[in-house]
Amino acid sequence: MTRSERQQLIDKGLLLPLMEEFYTIQGEGYHKGTAAYFIRIGGCDVGCHWCDVKESWLAELHPPTETSKIVEHAAKYSNTIVVTGGEPLTWDLTELTSQLKKKGLQVHIETSGAYPLTGTWDWICLSPKKLKVPTIEIYGKANELKMIIYNKDDFRFAEEQASKVSKDCILYLQPEWSRREKMIPEIVDYVMANPKWKVSLQTHKYLNIP
Repeated sequence: MTRSERQQLIDKGLLLPLMEEFYTIQGEGYHKGTAAYFIRIGGCDVGCHWCDVKESWLAELHPPTETSKIVEHAAKYSNTIVVTGGEPLTWDLTELTSQLKKKGLQVHIETSGAYPLTGTWDWICLSPKKLKVPTIEIYGKANELKMIIYNKDDFRFAEEQASKVSKDCILYLQPEWSRREKMIPEIVDYVMANPKWKVSLQTHKYLNIP
């Protein structure tokens, strides 16, 4: 296969730069505690300095993998599939979600929303970042808004983003892991004063699982 032919397949979503795939327990947000199969797709230019998966940023480090094979593996493990990254919407996910839905699977995405929404989703977890804010269209489609709290200014940003989602979107504040001891008390106080928000924790890290 030539480089041009490979790129055409990537552009169509028939090949995706797969970083890793694994079966675990969803640790965050609304579906925490649920057994889920994670598909982590490489490639991200949002560049959060506190990202705990920086190895996902360079797509070229992760082999273009046939989407059909990714789906075949995922279907063996769970009815709940979580597509994450990197920034998964860097790529056209129409083909991936189409194949997963044909198998009757529940398909979730975790995204910063920085790129146009592609694919068909049962659940959209939107986690906006200051460096590259979401596209307008995704705000109305997000099922949950997960705001990572690293410092006090992030509460301001969280409110700004919350004003853009639908009234049915569930609002979460989650401490950035390395700052959790400092930020958890502030998040608790904030949620108690602003009960439209809920607290999200990275429970998988407490459980010592992926």
